[in-house]
Amino acid sequence: MSGEAQADCLFCRIVEGSVPATVVRESETTLAFRDINPQAPTHVLVIPKAHHPDAASLAAADPALTADVLRTAGEVAADEKLGDGYRIVLNTGKDAGQTVFHVHAHVLGGRGLQWPPG
Repeated sequence: MSGEAQADCLFCRIVEGSVPATVVRESETTLAFRDINPQAPTHVLVIPKAHHPDAASLAAADPALTADVLRTAGEVAADEKLGDGYRIVLNTGKDAGQTVFHVHAHVLGGRGLQWPPG
């Protein structure tokens, strides 16, 4: 069910503190932590503390929380001094490369990011 913590969800366990993470920012509704397999010099994941499986379901269920995730992503980029540019990526579904089904925004920066990504 959306919003409720899922016992088998890695990111829900990070939120509850039973799985360690390098947290870089936390708000009442969001948590931002370093990706354990970074794809850029800066690679931070921003998640809502409430469980939602993907970006589409989050946006449909809670537009205000969706805005919180994006606001936190911008704050992370500022904290990390990514003023020359950064990317926020939300993979939605396995065919898009989503591997943890708790919505998360990747904040990527610290190097040139070509388009399209490959």
